[in-house]
Amino acid sequence: MPDLAASHRLRIGRYAEQNRIYLLTTNTFGREPVFKDFFLGRLVVEQFRAAQNQGCANSLAWVVMPDHIHWLIELQRGSLSELMQRTKSLSTKAVKLATGRKTGLWQRGFHDRALRREENLVNIARYVVTNPVRAGLVVKYGDYPLWDAIWV
Repeated sequence: MPDLAASHRLRIGRYAEQNRIYLLTTNTFGREPVFKDFFLGRLVVEQFRAAQNQGCANSLAWVVMPDHIHWLIELQRGSLSELMQRTKSLSTKAVKLATGRKTGLWQRGFHDRALRREENLVNIARYVVTNPVRAGLVVKYGDYPLWDAIWV
């Protein structure tokens, strides 16, 4: 069993820099493939758009996989933890309302990676949106319905 206290300590001191680009990843609870249902996946997409509309983050690329998400963002306001907590909380409420689900939707925590300025963002965005191809869900990334990128 993972040491939850140790994983919490890893988050202490996490620093999020405004106008920095991050790749965020989080899994559904138990890696349950909740978002095989396109409608439920769109509820997460609505939260990506809400974060952008509220000025919290610019969404550069994202994909909603059946059991996890990848979200490439430029952080505008607040912290990564606040952004993910809000996104996960509101998407959980939306899915519960739509389905009558009683249990949680997301695993605790998330993974973030700050990108270096010299990294090629277009290549990283392609990596994000081609995740369904690598997972064998589709042959071409354009065939998968739950993705977007500003460059593609």
